[in-house]
Amino acid sequence: MEGRNRWAAAGMNAMERLDLPGGIAAGVPVMELTGNRRFCMEQHRGVLSYSTELVEINAGSLVVRVSGAQLQLVAMTETDLRIDGRISKVELVG
Repeated sequence: MEGRNRWAAAGMNAMERLDLPGGIAAGVPVMELTGNRRFCMEQHRGVLSYSTELVEINAGSLVVRVSGAQLQLVAMTETDLRIDGRISKVELVG
């Protein structure tokens, strides 16, 4: 356990020196919206509901709602996903 804490501290020090956001290393979900056609998310915790007009994603303490038309869950792994379609709204629900 002591070695793990040492690695975590070293990682945080490196992030501070490089001026990187702290949440990325802590497993916080990372979302990327490309125009209104593609939504990608890293570190999700599962899809809660899925239709061609609404996708709800578990992001730990939040639910991410992606609304639009012709939505498709194009790719999904245990931690990452990609949605394509005409995205009209992305909501974060606490």
